[in-house]
Amino acid sequence: MKKHECILGIGSNINPEQNITAALFFLRQEHELISASSLIKTSPIGITEQPDFLNGAAKVVTEMEIIEFQGYLKSIEDRLNRDRTAPKFGPRTIDLDIIKWDGEIIDQDYYIRSFLKTAVDEIA
Repeated sequence: MKKHECILGIGSNINPEQNITAALFFLRQEHELISASSLIKTSPIGITEQPDFLNGAAKVVTEMEIIEFQGYLKSIEDRLNRDRTAPKFGPRTIDLDIIKWDGEIIDQDYYIRSFLKTAVDEIA
């Protein structure tokens, strides 16, 4: 079975240390977690009247294909009580996004958000 290397962006501003630790725990238990970046404190974008975020990145190896892995990441967000009815840029328990898949940047936020580029480059 083919293995895929994936770099995820991770963010939270609701109990961020606890929720990021829990997300990394799930990834480590269910896939091969290679490394995690330092966490970077960032100001909210869009809706500014909310707590700062902690953001970072994680490198994972998975046998899942990308669509299945995206669904898996949503299941982790659900386990950590992500509120999908909240505004797009509102507070969240956890946000997990695929930034790089098999070495290719697939999320354009990498080029726009310096904290994301910094975190991804740290573990790439």
